[in-house]
Amino acid sequence: MTTQFILLTEPTLPIVEAFNRWESNPFLIPFTRPHKNKEELDNVTVLTREELSKRLENHHIYLIYNEGELIGEMNYMVDPEHLYKKEPGTAWIGITIGEQEGRGKGIGVKAMQYIEDQIKKQGLKRIELGVFEFNTQAQKLYHKLGYQEIARLEAFTYWQGKMWADIRMEKYLM
Repeated sequence: MTTQFILLTEPTLPIVEAFNRWESNPFLIPFTRPHKNKEELDNVTVLTREELSKRLENHHIYLIYNEGELIGEMNYMVDPEHLYKKEPGTAWIGITIGEQEGRGKGIGVKAMQYIEDQIKKQGLKRIELGVFEFNTQAQKLYHKLGYQEIARLEAFTYWQGKMWADIRMEKYLM
């Protein structure tokens, strides 16, 4: 299995179409961003090429390819406002394995290790992330990779008829 990670520098139409496919996938929507209620959860927005280009101003985005096929993306921001611990030199990360055939094959582990290396190369010492409490599979992955829970933000996102917490986790890079 060949997995590649490529820094996104110029969004193409096929890349924008993939992002829109993932961001409108009813299975993925609850996992990728918080929602205040059912209406927000059901609302699908369409990302333009210009909007994805604008994201590159404050996100380092890496495309995840498996066997030559684009299957997901991962990204990080440096010192964003929404950090739980406002510790300078912190990367906030996100990862989406958007295509079903990319899940359950260890690609998430490889992707996390790769992005941690990129963050370390930039000279950052700490990573923080948020994972919704219903996403137990991701929580297990993050614990396995050495992330520790630092906070729970209760009633953070809506899914399956109720509000769920956002679990904030951190890892210090050596």
